[in-house]
Amino acid sequence: MLKNYLKTAWRNLLKNKFYSIINIVGLTVGLAIGILILLWVQNELSFDSFHKKTPNIYRMAIFGGTGASRQIWRQDVAPMGPLAKQQLTGVKDQVRITGNEFFSMFRYQDKVFGNENVVFADPSFFSIFDFPLVQGNTAKPFANDNSVVITKKTAKKYFGNENPIGKVIVADDKANFTVSGVINDFPDNSSFNMGLIMPMSYHTNKLLAEGEKDVNNDFSNFGYETYVLLNPGIAPESLKTKLFNIHISHKKEDTDVEYLLLPLTKMHLYHLDGSDGGISTVRIFIVIALLILVIACINYVNLSTARSMLRSKEISMRKIIGAAKSHLFLQFIVETALLFLIAAGLAILLIYALMPAFNELSGKQLVFNLNDYHIWIVILATISGTLIVSSIYPALLLSSFEPLKALKGKVSAGMGDVTFRKILVVTQFTFSVILIIGTIVITGQLNYIRSKQLGYDKSHVLAFWMRDMAKHYDAVKAELLKQPGVLGVTRSNSNIVSLGGLSGDTDWDGKAANQTFIVHPMAIDKDFMSFFKMKLVQGAGFTGAVADSIHFILNEAAVKEIGLKNPIGKRFRMRKISGTIIGVVKDFHFASMREKISPAIFYYTQDLNSIYIKTDGRNAQKAINAAQDQFKQYNGQYPFDYTFLDDIFNNLYKGEQREGTLFNYFAGIAIMISCLGLLGLAAFTAQVRTREIGVRKVLGASVSEIIGLLAKDFIKLVLIAIAIAIPAAWFTMNKWLEDFAYRISIGWYVFVLAGLMAILIAFITISFQSVKAALANPVKSLRSE
Repeated sequence: MLKNYLKTAWRNLLKNKFYSIINIVGLTVGLAIGILILLWVQNELSFDSFHKKTPNIYRMAIFGGTGASRQIWRQDVAPMGPLAKQQLTGVKDQVRITGNEFFSMFRYQDKVFGNENVVFADPSFFSIFDFPLVQGNTAKPFANDNSVVITKKTAKKYFGNENPIGKVIVADDKANFTVSGVINDFPDNSSFNMGLIMPMSYHTNKLLAEGEKDVNNDFSNFGYETYVLLNPGIAPESLKTKLFNIHISHKKEDTDVEYLLLPLTKMHLYHLDGSDGGISTVRIFIVIALLILVIACINYVNLSTARSMLRSKEISMRKIIGAAKSHLFLQFIVETALLFLIAAGLAILLIYALMPAFNELSGKQLVFNLNDYHIWIVILATISGTLIVSSIYPALLLSSFEPLKALKGKVSAGMGDVTFRKILVVTQFTFSVILIIGTIVITGQLNYIRSKQLGYDKSHVLAFWMRDMAKHYDAVKAELLKQPGVLGVTRSNSNIVSLGGLSGDTDWDGKAANQTFIVHPMAIDKDFMSFFKMKLVQGAGFTGAVADSIHFILNEAAVKEIGLKNPIGKRFRMRKISGTIIGVVKDFHFASMREKISPAIFYYTQDLNSIYIKTDGRNAQKAINAAQDQFKQYNGQYPFDYTFLDDIFNNLYKGEQREGTLFNYFAGIAIMISCLGLLGLAAFTAQVRTREIGVRKVLGASVSEIIGLLAKDFIKLVLIAIAIAIPAAWFTMNKWLEDFAYRISIGWYVFVLAGLMAILIAFITISFQSVKAALANPVKSLRSE
C-alpha cells in the first residue's frame, strides 16, 4: 500500500513539474533559512548554560547615584564577595575577577607577545564554573602567587607541542609566572574569554607593595566582577538587603547603594538590572524564522487547494472503485511528505553551502554537525511542524470530494475554500510588508547612528597607550607634528569614544544632603578640546597653567544634574581634587546611543598615557609608521598596538550592524518565498481562465487589459495586507526603537514606500504569468478547451 502511495506521489510530482518546482524551491529555502535562524537563536539562548551550577550562579552588581546620574556599576568592590560568603548562609561560594593593568608584554624565551587578555581571579573560578583543568590540579589551580593557568590555544601559541606545565612566562621582563594548569579553550557561547588567568592574591599583594590600599578592605575601588554561588532554593531577592547592610556597615555614606544579582544565564542577553540587552533581537529573529516557515507552508497550502479542482475526477474514480476517505487522506499526506523529504534533503545541502557566509554575517562560529543531537532537535522540530501545518488541510480538502458530482464536472471551489486562500495570500503579504517596513526602519536607525554628530570629531584619529614614551611626550609630539599627514597630537587618560570610569566622590556648593552625583571623569591636556573640535558653551578651556590642576570643565548633562545655574567659578571637588569650575562643554556622546548622555567631567594633569594622533587620511600609514618609530625608541621590544577611533566607534554597534544586515537578508528571502507562491497562483489562475482569456482576445481585448484582469484580484489582496501590516509594523518597530535613547521617528513616507514596494513586487510577479497568458494564441486555447 505504502509503495503504491509513493509511486502515485512521485508521478504527480513529475506530471506537474512547474508547481512541484515552486513548492520544492519555496520549502527548501524556507526550511534552510528557518533552521539557520533557529540555530543562531539556540546559540544565543545557550550562553553560559553549560555550567552544571548555572541555576545558582549570579553576578553581583550595584545600582548607585541619585537623579539622572543614577546608574549601574558594572563592577563592584573587592571585599563584598568574601564578606557575603562569610556572613550570609545563602552564599555557598564566590569568585572575583579583575582585569590586568600591570603588564603589557609577555615573553617565553625569544617569543614576545602583546595583549593576551589576562585576568586575575580567585581559585574558586575553576570550581564554580565548569572550566576544569585538563592539565594541573583543579582543586589547587595556583601553586603560588606567581602561577598562571592558560588555555590550550595560548599553550600552543607560546610552547608549540611542548608540555606547558612548569614553563615560565615573563611579564614585562619583571615578573615570572609558572604555568600550573591548562584548560580547554573557552566555548563560543561563553561570556568569558581569557588567555591567561593569574591568582587574585598576586593582584592584591602587588597593589599593597605599590602603596595602594588593601583591596580586601577597600569599599571605594569599583573594579571587580563578583559572582556568587547560592545554595539551592535561595531566592536572590532575599539577599539584596543583607548585601546592602554589609556594605553600609563598612562605608556609611553610601546610602544610595542597591545590590543586584543577575542570573548567569541572563548575562548575555540582559542588562545588569534585568532590562533588555539583546533578548528582544532574539525574539524578533524567532518571529522571522516562524514567518519564513509559515510563508513557505502557505505557498504549499494555497497551490494544493487551488489545484484541487484539477484532481477531482481522479479522486472520485478512486472512491468509486473502493478507496476509503482515510486511504485518500493518507495518499495526500504521503505526497506532501515526499515533497518535504526532497525539500528537507536539499535544505540540508543548502545549509552546508550557506554556513560559512552565515557565520561571517552573524559573527558566529556555528557548526552544522549532524552528529550533534541539538542540531537534530532543531531540524526535526522545524520539519515536523512545517509538515503538519502544510499537509492536513489540503489532504482533508482533496479527500472530501463527492464522486458523482466530480464525474459530472459539477465540482467547484466553495466560497469557504476561495476565501481561505485569499486569507492566506493576505497573511503572506501582511508579513512581507511588515518585514519591508522593518528593513526600512532598522536601516534608517543604523544610518542615523553612523551619521549623527557626536559632539567631537573622531575622523582619522589613531590612539595607543604610550608606556615609557609618556615621559618624553613633548619631544614625541614635536617630532610627530613634523611628519606629513599629522594634523594634531593630544593625550588623555582614557578613550573618548567609550568612557568607562566612574566616580561618586564629589561635592559642590549647594549639594543636597542625600544627593549622590556619579560622573564619568577624564583627565586631558590643554590641546584636547581643540583637537577634537569640542564646543565650550560657557567659560574657557585649559591653558596649561599650573592653576589648571584645580580647575574642572563639566558637560551640560553634569551641570543640569547638580543644578547649578551659573556654574563658572563655583567650588567643586572630585576625589582629592578641590577646585573651581572654569567651563561647560557641549554634551557629546561617549557611549552607545542606546544610553542617554551621562554627566562627564574633565580635569587637567600631565600624568597621561593615552595619545591621539590626527591624520589627514591620505598619509595615515606614514603617520602610523612615525608613531611606531617613536614608540619603539622609548619602549624597546614592547609590541606596538594602535586603533582608530572610527573602528572603536563602529565596534560599539557591531552587533546592531550584523543583526540589521541579517534582518535585511531574511526579509528579502521571506518576500521572495511569498512571490513564489503568488507566481504559482497567478499561473494557476491563468490556466483555469484560458478559455475566458481566448474569448476576450478574439473580441478585441488588449494585452494590458488581460494583464489588468488577471492582476486586479491579487492587487486587492495586497492592498488589504498593507492596511493590516501598517499598524502592526508601526507598533513593533516603535518598541524596537525604544531601546535607543537617540533614535529616528517613523514618518508616513516609510509606510507609503513599503506599500508601493509591496504592490510593485506583487505586480511584477503576477505580470510574469499574466503577460504569458495574454500573448498566447487564442485559437489554440479555444480549440483545446
